Amino acid sequence: MTVHSIDPRTGATVSAAEPTPADEVGRITAAAAAAAPELDRRGRDFRARLLRAIAARLEERRAAIVALGQRETGLPEARFNGELTRTAYQAEFFASVIEDGGYLEATIDHAADTPMGPGPDLRRMLVPLGPVAVFGASNFPLAFSVPGGDTVSALAAGNPVVVKAHDSHVGLSQLAYEAIVQACGDVDAPEGTIGIVFGTEAGAALVADPHVKAVGFTGSLHGGRALLDIINARPEPIPFYGELASVNPLIVSEAAASERPEAIASGLVTSITGSGGQLCTKPGIVLVPKGTGGDKLLGAAAALVAESAAQPLLNARIAESYQAITASYTAAPGVRELAVGTAAPESGSFGSPRLLEVDAADFTPAVAEECFGPSAIAVRYGDAAELRSALAVLPASLAATLHTAEDDPEMDALVALVAPLAGRLVFDQFPTGVLVSWAQHHGGPWPSTNTLHTSVGATAIRRFLRPMTWQNAPESVLPAELRDDAAVPQRVDGRLRP
Repeated sequence: MTVHSIDPRTGATVSAAEPTPADEVGRITAAAAAAAPELDRRGRDFRARLLRAIAARLEERRAAIVALGQRETGLPEARFNGELTRTAYQAEFFASVIEDGGYLEATIDHAADTPMGPGPDLRRMLVPLGPVAVFGASNFPLAFSVPGGDTVSALAAGNPVVVKAHDSHVGLSQLAYEAIVQACGDVDAPEGTIGIVFGTEAGAALVADPHVKAVGFTGSLHGGRALLDIINARPEPIPFYGELASVNPLIVSEAAASERPEAIASGLVTSITGSGGQLCTKPGIVLVPKGTGGDKLLGAAAALVAESAAQPLLNARIAESYQAITASYTAAPGVRELAVGTAAPESGSFGSPRLLEVDAADFTPAVAEECFGPSAIAVRYGDAAELRSALAVLPASLAATLHTAEDDPEMDALVALVAPLAGRLVFDQFPTGVLVSWAQHHGGPWPSTNTLHTSVGATAIRRFLRPMTWQNAPESVLPAELRDDAAVPQRVDGRLRP
């Protein structure tokens, strides 16, 4: 069945693509497998040139990408321009990561006498896994899709990539793919370096294909479990790096609520409603103290939500799920509706912003799941015991945020409570917005991800590499990075050498 992308603002069809047949999926993955040794052999400098060529070709198509992307997703022009800038920057960033060479973890132990007896010459570094399947995400049609972070980090590591285009933006996926193909031509990359497939069945076939050696996925917990089932049924199970579900709790201390209620409310509502509340780091659960400060904070937030316009959501499925989840929350015992934004238009796929409230004593797992869209639930706690009980209900998340005051007496206790629940702790800011950098970590305990690795930042490359050791190897067969005169960071006989 033909895959159609729909403008969520109007319901009109924008683009279409034919599903990729299973035999074509096999041809694409075989080409990727054939390209893998050559892509590795050409080395880091070549791959850096490829990534910079990708960034340049994306920039060259900026106007067309932004125009088509807006129609397929309903996201505003400023958001799309910003995401394209981020996507091109990611490619440039990973070019610098591989030129640095530290990601290889190059390690040399020269032959020497040891307490265990004579030791051989051992040289270890990280090497590419092989072809990687990348699943495009609905909410980041560039930065986590065809030309996104999974793709460029896998290419940087030396692996060909086959992308499964997201059904919501098939036209944009094809356009971005064509830009990468053009970049591959610019540097004469091996045929099969990049491939693309369309349709749900093609995605399942891709994950099951024996040529594929790892999978990167950003999407729902349900979709991630389905792919994991396919992987676990393979004769050769492979790594699956899934970003799946996250409520990203935001905790406000009593001192912070008293000190700056309006400022926290303003930042909170911006974080909840930005991009239609469809960011994986949106704070969906907000723990607010009872009392005057908390009341002022939520009163200001409710006023802002009530003035907020209904927003187009990425597709009809997301809009339907948003309506169903918010309705179930509103009907749950003890939940109160504080504010609803303007009504959604009758046509298209829209969601009205919502702010709900529940006392900590009534807070249950039934209202603690991720709600993809412009909403949040405020959980009111009266003391430290109630805060602990509310936090115990929460699933782990990508990020957790603490808003405290200077010399706040609650700080240490809050950090100790929240740290086990998240991969990133945010202090007195908001979790939406994830900088691409060396120190970034975008991951967390299950169910936010199923991995200890990050999908954003320099160490995202680690997902698509495996360690290998050469023992007593002739210098002629050693990778250049493991020779004694290599110009990359190495740990030699136990000591770091820059």
